[in-house]
Formats: sequence, C-alpha cells, structure tokens
Amino acid sequence: MDRILEQYFDFGVMFDPSNFDKVIDGFVFTIKLSIVAGIASLIWGLILAILRQTPGRLSWIVRVPTVAYIDVLRGVPALLTILLVSTSLGALAATDPLTGEGSVIPRWLGVPEWFGQPSPFWYGVFAITLTYGAYMAEVYRAGIEAVPGGQMEAARSLGMSYGKAMRFVIVPQAIRKVIPPLLNDYIALMKDTTLVSVIGLIEVVQAGRDIQSVEFNSSSLMLGAILFVLVTIPLARVVDWMITRQQAQYQRGSA
Repeated sequence: MDRILEQYFDFGVMFDPSNFDKVIDGFVFTIKLSIVAGIASLIWGLILAILRQTPGRLSWIVRVPTVAYIDVLRGVPALLTILLVSTSLGALAATDPLTGEGSVIPRWLGVPEWFGQPSPFWYGVFAITLTYGAYMAEVYRAGIEAVPGGQMEAARSLGMSYGKAMRFVIVPQAIRKVIPPLLNDYIALMKDTTLVSVIGLIEVVQAGRDIQSVEFNSSSLMLGAILFVLVTIPLARVVDWMITRQQAQYQRGSA
C-alpha cells in the first residue's frame, strides 16, 4: 500500500515548484484549447444542424453532403482526425524550396500562429471542432425536431420567411432544450483535448508524462487527473441540475 501511495500520491513530486508549475501551465493550455474549440464546435454544430433541416425540393443537394459529413466525422476517431489535420495542413502550405511553387493553401492557414498560440494549438482546435461539431449537430437536430411543428406554421402565418422563423422562433427554443446534452458534449470535448499531445502540444497530460519520465513517478499525472476532476464534476452537477429543472417545468406544464 505504501508503494502505491508513493507512486501516485508523492506530494514531494506533485508539489515540487518546478513540476507543479509545468502541470498547471499545461492545464491552462488545456482549458484555453477546450474553450476555443468548444465555442467553435457549438457554432459549427448549429450550422450543420440548420443545413440538415433545409426544406425544399432541391434541399437534398445540401442535406446529403451534410448528413455524410456528420456520419463520417462521428465514425472517425478524434485522434485520427487530429493527425490528419496536423499533417495535411502543413503539407498543403509547403512550397518547393527551389521553384517556390506547390502551395495549395496560404501559409497563414497551413501553419497558423494566431494570437500568439503555436500551430499545434490551432490544429487541435480545427480537429476537435470538426469532430465535436458533428456530435453537437445531432444534439441540435434533436432539439429542433422536439419543437412542435405548429411553431413553424404559426411563424410562417405571420409572414416570416423560413430563415427568420428558424432564427427567431425555432432555434431559440431548440437551444434551451438541449443545453444539458451540449454541456455533456463539452465535458467529453475537454477530456479529448489531451489527444493533442501527440502532435507536440505541451498540455497537462504531456507535461505529466515529461515529469514521469524524469522522476519515474506518476504523481504529476495524478495531479493532472485531479485538476480535470475539479472542473468536470461541478459541470456534471450543473447538467444534473438543469435536467431536473427542465423535468420540473415539463411536469408543471403537463399539469
């Protein structure tokens, strides 16, 4: 038992100023990545959900590619998407050193270093947004389809176009219904940001592994796990509270 405690809860290793600062800096990177990717995923998911609901005789031109994108991105592991994005963008932005030709996309997009963040940070944002945007699109779709059809009919009878009805009537109601599952997706997204360590970003897991390779002790990784728990458990309780609140509202409405 003492050996186990020493391996995972060695406070001398865990709270050594150098080790502790590395883990905290990595966790701050993780939080920044999860916030940026989370906001982008929410926006991208909503766009996909609206495109999937496009009405009209020729709407299949939009719906079919959207459904295909959602199905494919939900089926591909997030780690594989991160690797594909990180390698392909850099390669597409590369030019022949002799002729200067060969670049398919501009360098600012292929090797992004916006707002002082390194390229692996933005590769992680792109890949996670592509993946979780697909998941969140399905959550939004469920919310849109849960809005009674009479809401759209009433909005159209008032002279609203389909776009205005979606914007001002349907989507606001749908978002209120799906906030708890969206928060659940965000919790999963935040944990998946650790996958970005495979492309060289020193986030909390990579920082813990670097310390583990020097100290031959897993306490720094355990510190990272504790930091995740301190953030995810309060979020999970918020989700539970919101679900309970929604159920109470539905019960009052039914009564």
